[in-house]
Amino acid sequence: MNAACARLRGVSPARLLHKAGLLCMIGLLTGCAGVRIKPVSTQEFIAQHRGDILSSGTLSIAARNTLSVIGQDPAPCRRDPAPCIEALSSPTGLDEEQRLSALAELWLAQALNEGRADGSTGPGSYLQAARYAYAYLFYTTRPPAQRAFEERQTQVRDYYNYATEQVSLRAYRHYQAHPDESPLGGAALQTAGWRLRIRNADVRLPEGERLPDELIPASTLTFRGLRSIYRRDGLGAELVAVTRANREDKGTFPHPWSEPAFPAVTAVLSFPGSDLEAVLRTREAMLRVYDPYKHDAIRLAGDTVPLAANFTSGYGLWLARSGFATQAIRNVLGGEDGLREPHIYLLQPYDPKRRIVLMLHGLASSPEAWVNVANEVLGDEDLRRNYQIWQVYYPTGRPLAYNNRAIRQAFQATLDHFDPDRTAPAGRDITLIGHSMGGVLGRLLVSSSGNVLHDAMQTRYNLEPEQQARILHDYADLLYFTPVPGVSRAVFIAAPHRGTAYANNRLARFASSLIRLPLTIFEDLSGLANMTQRGQAQYDRALISNGIDNLSDRDSYLRLSNDMAISSAVRYHSIIARRSADGPLEDSDDGLVSWRSAHLEGAVSEKIIPGAHSIQETPPAILEIRRILHEHLQALEPDRRR
Repeated sequence: MNAACARLRGVSPARLLHKAGLLCMIGLLTGCAGVRIKPVSTQEFIAQHRGDILSSGTLSIAARNTLSVIGQDPAPCRRDPAPCIEALSSPTGLDEEQRLSALAELWLAQALNEGRADGSTGPGSYLQAARYAYAYLFYTTRPPAQRAFEERQTQVRDYYNYATEQVSLRAYRHYQAHPDESPLGGAALQTAGWRLRIRNADVRLPEGERLPDELIPASTLTFRGLRSIYRRDGLGAELVAVTRANREDKGTFPHPWSEPAFPAVTAVLSFPGSDLEAVLRTREAMLRVYDPYKHDAIRLAGDTVPLAANFTSGYGLWLARSGFATQAIRNVLGGEDGLREPHIYLLQPYDPKRRIVLMLHGLASSPEAWVNVANEVLGDEDLRRNYQIWQVYYPTGRPLAYNNRAIRQAFQATLDHFDPDRTAPAGRDITLIGHSMGGVLGRLLVSSSGNVLHDAMQTRYNLEPEQQARILHDYADLLYFTPVPGVSRAVFIAAPHRGTAYANNRLARFASSLIRLPLTIFEDLSGLANMTQRGQAQYDRALISNGIDNLSDRDSYLRLSNDMAISSAVRYHSIIARRSADGPLEDSDDGLVSWRSAHLEGAVSEKIIPGAHSIQETPPAILEIRRILHEHLQALEPDRRR
């Protein structure tokens, strides 16, 4: 540039005009080419190439290019999409995919603008966006499979999913505001010149519930305390339905079980018409709501497409709103505001074809103990397709004997409700997983008492025949039990099968002194005490032990339980933690439970993991649990094929 300027110094004005005219003539002859190179990084290129109305708030490069082809300035189209929509709405010689995808994005921009203008908008513009996206996906020359690697298809799918989400939320709000109308009654919702019909494909809400309490987009939920969010890419709006079950009193329940209070659902919009022209002409739409656990894919417009799903959102929302963290302590100490009886939570709607995984937490704990374990199982596609998780929530301050009986009763009542004839695969080959006290209870659930408890009582008290008969009549379900039917595999994690010395220290004894057992248990035990001790006022500690007492290595009930045989039909595994790798394994512990207490002869496998007592939440333990569940499926393979 400097050299060029130097050459022009001293040149007369006439001469300069002559040279300028010559340069302009050359420019005209060459088309005034002015292309320059503007270097960008790979990251900038990808961001620009993938940015669109949803991700960056600006129109995508694809939409801007389409608008430029028909002579429309893309900049005003973002601010006011209506004229640009009109310009694209009639055939213009454009490629149909370009036109439809640009219209889907512009209608979405229009809907977003309407929302910003008044804080809310009806579903009309969102229905238009969904329709043009739907037409692009299913009614152009190329089917979706041929565009599988194209970013534009991914963008348009996202427009469809977001528009479907917003239509679902607006329809839900309408029915909330008009409780006399039924969304599933067959009548169409008339809105913005559209007729919208709603069908429930297979989502089951609690009995008598017409609408959920809330409908929440899964995309708006993030969680602390969950290591991973598991979802499935596909078509449809990922939602969480907050149901009436969420309002249950956590102390008392109408049934021993609860179906999911926050079920995951996926909504899908479709538009009638056998060809592109019919789809673009219609003002009708169908919104179907699916259970994503039951469907990996659906048929839509003659194609089979994957159904979008979020498997973590409902589970995370349930835990976040449960209040388990504060309830767990109350449930140890007892009292009127504590949990009365064991309760079973189903993490997904009951499925007769999926095997049950029954999880039992430990002392002073709750279903939150399994937060990442359950999430990782739900995130494994093969495990998710073949298992359903049930979690037992129980008052951990009560005696093991009572919780053993009550959990059995709650589990059988739950199976009686969902599978009264015991014909479903769900009730066969059940896997039981217990941590800490839950592992001790799990061992009782798969064991046979035989005469162990009765003989111990007879030896201690030298019962008369009349006393024996009365005890057998009144307390048979405490003294005699057999393995829970249907359980064929168990996993015991950091379980103090032989107790722990830590239950004898000063802090544990103080905590034990705070526990208040329900009056019903005192009345029950007083009758047993009167029969065995002939009316003595002082209760025997073996009869009146609470949950903390039962975990002592001196506890007589726990010692007797080790003489009970585990069912030969149950394959069991141990996961044991050790704080330090120093010294012999036999002398190690996890800070609360020693290896000698957690070790069980006859286990199919024993996994030793470095760490503390709450080892069940660590990645190595979760990987081992997943390995065991996969092994269980492989063992069931012949039965699964039938």
